[in-house]
Amino acid sequence: MIVISSHVVRGSVGNRAAVFALETLGHQVWALPTIVLPWHPGHGRSTRLTFGEADFDAAIDDLIRAPWIGEVKAVLTGYFGDAAQVRSVARLVSVLKERDPDMLYVCDPVMGDLGGLYVPQATAEAIRDELLPLASLATPNRYELAWLAGAPLEDNTAIMDAALSLGPSRMLVTSAVPMMSGSTGNLYLSGRHALLAEHRLIEKPPNGLGDLLAAVFLSRLMSGMDDEKALQLATASVYEVLARAVKRGSDELTLASDASSLSTPMAMVQMRRLLHPAQKRKG
Repeated sequence: MIVISSHVVRGSVGNRAAVFALETLGHQVWALPTIVLPWHPGHGRSTRLTFGEADFDAAIDDLIRAPWIGEVKAVLTGYFGDAAQVRSVARLVSVLKERDPDMLYVCDPVMGDLGGLYVPQATAEAIRDELLPLASLATPNRYELAWLAGAPLEDNTAIMDAALSLGPSRMLVTSAVPMMSGSTGNLYLSGRHALLAEHRLIEKPPNGLGDLLAAVFLSRLMSGMDDEKALQLATASVYEVLARAVKRGSDELTLASDASSLSTPMAMVQMRRLLHPAQKRKG
């Protein structure tokens, strides 16, 4: 599979998180960075190393023409450096889907959080307009979904309605509205299922949880696991990795120390079946 996102020298965000998780779970990964940073900018000054538009587009051409392109059964995208990169990657995904209609494309629209967009609006609009229509699965957080849908999402019904309006046949929304006090949830919606996976909320977590969840959930789906079990195990893995990093007092996820949490998580996750919007309309 191909994973396309940011790369940090120190830390476990972007491609550093996704590639480690996917390789730990047994997948062969092609990793393409969109930008390179010494560390996550939340830690302080971090010089942004970028690629010229023509160079990035040429690298995409190389991938399209690669003699091993038949190996690619899935693509995962995350953070983009600019809108031109989004358009280049949309071209790659379109070619791959033409060759193999069953190829799984997971779009993690890394663009913002509670504080609003942290990418230029043109980049966010390109992700919305160029990549979401191609996605088999999208994995926004609640705030990204609210921006994409153009509506505030104060409850899970609103989240599900927004997810259905955007097009991808499957949507995994992080930071969903929990049903248990002191918890947080991942809400998964497909044509048939509306599922909520909840775990205890941990304040001020290290960065990279969304990148990690998208990768682990993709891995579980690629293994042929059903949606509900894939959601439960992926949520348990991410929560366990988070809890262990916080217990160590780390400012980053400690993936190398916690690889077993990716393959065989032991954390408890509360699973709930929600009323699917389509069922409500029938009623």
